[in-house]
Amino acid sequence: MKTSTSEGKHGIQWTARNQLDDFDFADDLALLSLTHEKMQMKTASVAAVSASVGLSIHKGKTKVLKFKAENNNPITLDGETLENVESFTSLGSIIDEHGGSDADVKARIGKARTAFLQLKNIWNSKQLFINQYQSEDLQYEHQGSSTVRS
Repeated sequence: MKTSTSEGKHGIQWTARNQLDDFDFADDLALLSLTHEKMQMKTASVAAVSASVGLSIHKGKTKVLKFKAENNNPITLDGETLENVESFTSLGSIIDEHGGSDADVKARIGKARTAFLQLKNIWNSKQLFINQYQSEDLQYEHQGSSTVRS
């Protein structure tokens, strides 16, 4: 990756002194750029460096997400237009064209709701309710309390 981005600044400003060019994890790569031209150059450069070591980029799996882009021209790879998307998931987080975390938070709340509802029968179980009070009675007896529960 460093070889393909070494010819200049093509990423986004991350801190006062650092640029962020990409996110990579295992065999996934997300390239970042401020302009269409720089993104096109970076895409071509990554493809060329990959090919030089015997790797290829799967064009069908390669997507483009534009955030507040003024240039709507497509990004191409070997003459083929790459698909534009409105969002993608990276390491479990949803990244969308609006740049906020709303979609990700909604998805996480939905997953939590689903998990909670799968346990609904347990939460509503009368056996759990009885066992809870039996457990509390044992605690009172153990502490030497004379409290009686009805």
